[in-house]
Amino acid sequence: MAAPGLPALSGGIRRIASTLIGLIYPPTCVSCGAATGQPHALCATCWSGLRLIERPYCERLGTPFALDLGVGRLLSPGAIAEPPAFGRARAVAVYDGTARDLVHRLKYNDRLDLARTMARMMASAGRELLDEAELILPVPLHGLRLWRRRFNQSALLAREIARVSGTPCDLRALARVKATRPQVGLTRHQRAMNLQGAFRVPEDARSRIAGRRLLLIDDVATTGATGNAAAPVLLRGGAASVDLLTFATVTRDGL
Repeated sequence: MAAPGLPALSGGIRRIASTLIGLIYPPTCVSCGAATGQPHALCATCWSGLRLIERPYCERLGTPFALDLGVGRLLSPGAIAEPPAFGRARAVAVYDGTARDLVHRLKYNDRLDLARTMARMMASAGRELLDEAELILPVPLHGLRLWRRRFNQSALLAREIARVSGTPCDLRALARVKATRPQVGLTRHQRAMNLQGAFRVPEDARSRIAGRRLLLIDDVATTGATGNAAAPVLLRGGAASVDLLTFATVTRDGL
């Protein structure tokens, strides 16, 4: 049996060690490397380069409006003309400036440490979705692309969001069974066609999503094609609902 006071002593030692490490290696901005007041944070300059998404925004797509249109459930022209297959989408920021830099560094420069910072911001921006979600799922990569890249950035984000929120995460409830071409440079129609038949719910995962409210995690929402392809598959697999949470979103109207 541990002696009284040891847990407190252990915690004190950890705090001292953390302070010493901070003195030897001062915290720096996760984006540009400038000095910051705390670890895993952005400096003032990089923070100002984020176009954070706050209300008023489209309640379905999560894209911001330029003007406050009053109270009530606001929908963008895009959501009215082409309602998404998923329930609601939310994102931290518009996909430009610092947000784009962070996504690119995580995805293409192997900056896996960024997942912690980005996920914390996503958990805050998507709080209303997380409060209702019963299971978190990442958008999966096809096996060949996962082998080439060595990691799935959406899975990294999903794990971290699950950790900070306490919501369970299932990395295998949705599978990518079609090796699609990269979406970069494709039109909205081409993106949708590219993802047709790309996803499947494995038989052994159906019981894990049956009747549950799911939160799908991705790094960027460009046209909504990924969410629109994955959500119907999950709903047919038995899910009660599917929402989408990303770090950034590309805006098309309302700005």
